[in-house]
Amino acid sequence: MCTSHREASPSGEIACKICTMAYRRSPFAVGEFFHCYTRGVDKRITFQDNHDYERFLQALYVCNDTSSFDRDSVSDFFHHSILKLDRGVQIVSVVAYCLMPNHYHLVLRENVEGGIVRFMQKVGTMYTMYFNGKNDRIGGLFVGPFRSKHIDSDSYLRKVISYTHLNPAEIFEPGWKDGKVQDLTTLELQLRSYRFSSLQDYYGIIRPERSIIDMNVVRELNDHIPPLHNVILDAAEYYGGLRW
Repeated sequence: MCTSHREASPSGEIACKICTMAYRRSPFAVGEFFHCYTRGVDKRITFQDNHDYERFLQALYVCNDTSSFDRDSVSDFFHHSILKLDRGVQIVSVVAYCLMPNHYHLVLRENVEGGIVRFMQKVGTMYTMYFNGKNDRIGGLFVGPFRSKHIDSDSYLRKVISYTHLNPAEIFEPGWKDGKVQDLTTLELQLRSYRFSSLQDYYGIIRPERSIIDMNVVRELNDHIPPLHNVILDAAEYYGGLRW
């Protein structure tokens, strides 16, 4: 049994499964960008309601630190208050994200050695403990090890960000990956209104969740992010290359 996370989980079972995420065929490197993604075990729903989504967003914020964090210590805080808490050194830059009912996508830059693996472990542990406690279950919640793809160029980075933000199109237009979009204008409005991705932050909407992402990176990229209507159909080809 893993001993490094035994205290984080009463049974030790969650933490040990999450520790398997540390195995990577392509090592991460400081200053490099990666697309990281995973889904619920057995394709199960991992975000059941808005509160679940918010708890994961809070984990993205408070776990991005070199120190540990006890979420229960701020159990009485409102969502927006947690996203304003002071942090130390940020181990990754969260460049973009999107949460879906049974999976999530993150675009991360490693800021310190081992930062991405550590960040994913902390986020996974914190949210899994919350979810298991809420639903009276035990065991791992997300498939591990998480998947990652190295982003090796600026143009590829911009595409991955755009495609990450397009994930909710599955909810609004189930056939969009096959080029079947009934109303492109409506779909764009629906994507911009989706709370659980960073798309709104790229379009200048001021909201508490903006603190999750590295706005310095966003400002550098924002002039080069193509309009949504230019990438919706192109994204299908990219997602065809992702395999769980």
